[in-house]
Amino acid sequence: MKLDLKKLKLRKVNEQLQNIDRKINDRNFTIINPEGNHAVCAGLTEELNINIKGHVGYYCAGMNQKANITIEGNVGTGVAENMMSGKVHVKGNASQSAGATAHGGLLIIDGDASSRCGISMKGVDIIVKGSVGHMSGFMSQAGNLVVCGDAGEALGDSLYETNIYIKGRVKSLGADCVEKKMDKKHIKKLKLLLQEANIKNQKAESFKRYGSAKKLYNFKIDNISNY
Repeated sequence: MKLDLKKLKLRKVNEQLQNIDRKINDRNFTIINPEGNHAVCAGLTEELNINIKGHVGYYCAGMNQKANITIEGNVGTGVAENMMSGKVHVKGNASQSAGATAHGGLLIIDGDASSRCGISMKGVDIIVKGSVGHMSGFMSQAGNLVVCGDAGEALGDSLYETNIYIKGRVKSLGADCVEKKMDKKHIKKLKLLLQEANIKNQKAESFKRYGSAKKLYNFKIDNISNY
């Protein structure tokens, strides 16, 4: 089914997708003329296949559950913010805070992601085929952040249990973030993530892994400048 945002109001389109009739077998939708609208495909809870033809604004696919959403363009702030499950694939670039606070699912960005990619992520897997900006992985708690390009300043600042895999250069590490050993289990996991994103020209062994030094888990007066 084709949904045209030049002819239909965004609220009506989102309501239709949020309240899909479970008796309908055809779960395939194409959204045309998004023209930078905000919150396109927000709050979906059913298994749907949605293809958005063009650029979108803030919080596209926010709070997604189960749906498979592809954006054929660039996205604004907070794509897949607070996603619980499903898959969001951005074929262009992403603005700041991509995948913020997301609990699960898979977010793939074919281009670059701006600052704070994956902040406070809580179990999502984020794969960026380009580079990420400063403060990416800030206070991230669980999940995996994979970057095939470079990373900006303060990578992984104050992170917890998230694994961050970087192929390129890191401008600087944030507080309590350190490079860690890539053992066999991490290489195996990274290979699976690269396969999910259909990345065939990168070897898992060529990435570096970063994680928490765990010095900020408990308050210490010696670390007060880092809090």
